Amino acid sequence: MAAKTMQTPTASALHVLKQKMENLKTDNYNLKEENIALKRECLRKDEEKSQIEGETAGLNRRIQLLEEDLERSEERLQSATEKLEEASKAADESERHRRIVENKLGAADERLEEVETLLKQARQVASEAESRYDEAARKMMVLEAELEKSEDRAADATRRVKLLEVEVHTLTNSLKSLERCEE
Repeated sequence: MAAKTMQTPTASALHVLKQKMENLKTDNYNLKEENIALKRECLRKDEEKSQIEGETAGLNRRIQLLEEDLERSEERLQSATEKLEEASKAADESERHRRIVENKLGAADERLEEVETLLKQARQVASEAESRYDEAARKMMVLEAELEKSEDRAADATRRVKLLEVEVHTLTNSLKSLERCEE
């Protein structure tokens, strides 16, 4: 045994070399395994990186679309604000016109009331005038009837006067004849 324990320097060096070789193989295997694990980790990180880059590109695109949408929204807001301002001005103008029309309508209502009052007065005056006209027409008819009677009486009186004149003339002539006869 002693012989076995005592080894020659070459055998010992060989044994050390074998041991180192065995250690190197183990280290090599471990390094290969670690290399494979690191490669897998690198691949996984590359995939994560690609995924993150894709997500980043998607997010950048989404940000760009949101910015464009925001820009369009701001333009629409500006347009809507301008339209609202125009509508507000139009509403103010309409309100001003409404007040003017209401004032004119109020004045027209007052004038209409005045005209209606004047119309009532005119109708009353016309009714009174018509009553007076009817009364005057009735009186005129009475007067015309009286005039006709008076004219008839005057004509009768004129005839009687003529008859009486003729009679007076006849009597005068008779009287003159009698007077001549008596003389």
